[in-house]
Amino acid sequence: MTNQLKNESSPYLKQHADNPVEWHPWNKVSLEIAKKKKMPIFLSVGYASCHWCHVMAHESFENINTAKILNENFINIKVDREERPDLDNIFQKSLSILTGAQGGWPLSMFLDENGVPFTGGTYFAPTEINGRPSFNSVILNVSKVYNENREKIISQVSQLKSVFKDFNRKNAVLSQNLEPYAEKIIQYLDDTNGGFKGAPKFPQFYIFETLFYFFRINKNNKLFKAVETLLLNISSRGIYDHLMGGISRYTVDEKWIVPHFEKMLYDNIQYVNLLSLYLNDITSNYLKEKLLQTIIFINSEFKSENNFLGSALDADSEGVEGKYYVWEYNELKNLLKDKFDIIEKNYDISVDGNFNGLNILTERKNIKLNNEEIQKLAIAKKILKDARNLRVKPFFDNKVQTDLNCYWLYATLNASLVLKDDNLYKSSLRSMKELKDKFRNGIYHCYKKNNIDVDVFLDDYSYFSLILITMYELEGDKESLELCQKIMIEAWELFFNNEYKLLQKNVVKYNDLFVNPIDISDNNLPNGNSIYLKICNKLKNITNQNEWQKKIDFLSKTFHSYINYNYSQMFSFIKILDICEKNVTITLSGEYEKYKVILKEININNINDATIIHKNNQDEFFAIICRNQTCSKKLQNIKDIKNYLENLYNV
Repeated sequence: MTNQLKNESSPYLKQHADNPVEWHPWNKVSLEIAKKKKMPIFLSVGYASCHWCHVMAHESFENINTAKILNENFINIKVDREERPDLDNIFQKSLSILTGAQGGWPLSMFLDENGVPFTGGTYFAPTEINGRPSFNSVILNVSKVYNENREKIISQVSQLKSVFKDFNRKNAVLSQNLEPYAEKIIQYLDDTNGGFKGAPKFPQFYIFETLFYFFRINKNNKLFKAVETLLLNISSRGIYDHLMGGISRYTVDEKWIVPHFEKMLYDNIQYVNLLSLYLNDITSNYLKEKLLQTIIFINSEFKSENNFLGSALDADSEGVEGKYYVWEYNELKNLLKDKFDIIEKNYDISVDGNFNGLNILTERKNIKLNNEEIQKLAIAKKILKDARNLRVKPFFDNKVQTDLNCYWLYATLNASLVLKDDNLYKSSLRSMKELKDKFRNGIYHCYKKNNIDVDVFLDDYSYFSLILITMYELEGDKESLELCQKIMIEAWELFFNNEYKLLQKNVVKYNDLFVNPIDISDNNLPNGNSIYLKICNKLKNITNQNEWQKKIDFLSKTFHSYINYNYSQMFSFIKILDICEKNVTITLSGEYEKYKVILKEININNINDATIIHKNNQDEFFAIICRNQTCSKKLQNIKDIKNYLENLYNV
């Protein structure tokens, strides 16, 4: 048997195609081999820009002795978690259930010959460290235990399945007030640095987007401060790339200084979206600059094919984490010469550095620059940017993911309205139309060089539907509305799991995992179930068709029951359930061109939280705004519309 990854299209799998480990992709053939040979499976899950995945690959998977042990004792399967988010979700949960350990990447799971996990871990070092055994010791021991207890291990599958069923089945409850959940999270927040207390530190933007939503309703200043503190600290610290824009995945410290340098598209989407929502209500030239810079950075550096974006930039270059981004103190002095003083004034740099003797650019606090200094700083940053561009760039995972690209276009469309940038609005709209054209004959999750790689998941349907309904709301595009309805009906048929009363991550009838991947948590993006509910609510308001109300009632009841058990991981649900229950609509009547201008003037937070309904078959222009069937009079100018929306939640 030889390594089977050479013909795979995933950049991550291709990275392992020359390993001496006899890797298989996850498919029916590989699973059948394990059954036929009655051998356990070693499952390794990661992604192309994952630093510790690279480390383990170099230490173990490129090691001939380790490969020999794996090849002799296991059927070895390698998975790109971005290609198979359903698989990753299930086996991350399995690790927690089986060992109590927190998951992450690389994920290293040991499965029986039927594909059911019985133990696992994440990164394993090649040598014993702090009492933890070496990877070779682990795999030898697991193989021995499996061969000596094979029948017993296989028989435990029913127990694990029952744990998943208990985990995924909750008692339904009636609707409840959702605002207290937002306020409940405040006690866990870092008032000084933003985000949550402790380290490592992840932004978790979807939580703060929900906090900002409730702030706009209840004017609780603690919620506002939580959002503002997060955005200001992230935008000024080392997690932000001050030369190019964009943010890294997370930081290892509590002050957002030392990042794990990989840049993921999904993090930057949410950063852009939260900045847009905030800037729509609050004026900040500083954060506006960060928003513009990040949009330009993503649209240029993440460009994959056509107008679509790839997935991630690696943390490493030349095999060293962060090498592309950090600076020696003397290097900065030599490069900048008479401009060094302005960099030293604006950024917290030193001879000793803040990262292994090197410097990550981090803005000093409370520094005020005059106009001359601002111009000088811009020149200095360009010098550093040009110098950095001469370095070996981190690996770029150019794999196009449908859900991410859809959400990016939605975020940039929001940003264009806030920035009043007509060029960005038009380019986002063009890309939306290109994506719509691409999927006229079917939706796929990943593609690269026009080759279809991976079939579709719930998030692809949900986020594609989101841009379709957005095209209708902002452009009056009835074709997009019709396609949205078609896609949403198709999604229900493909993904709805009647046992759990939820939409599952993968297509129900094609599930190839030992349990159904039911997921009610927000992860890299707001959960696909919550986005699906949001669109159901819009379609109900626009079409008045009862089938959408039935789906809303069905899903809302299920979501409410889960929130009581899992609220901290369900903030997108909390926000969208509240939106559905307040049910705000903005009906615009008259010629489309007359009210198109008004749409661009209306607060985007109101557009996001309401449903826009077009009645463009009437001569008279007016808007009617309703909240749960309580409606305004005819509003015929921008000022009256804005005032009514501003006071909407106080009436």
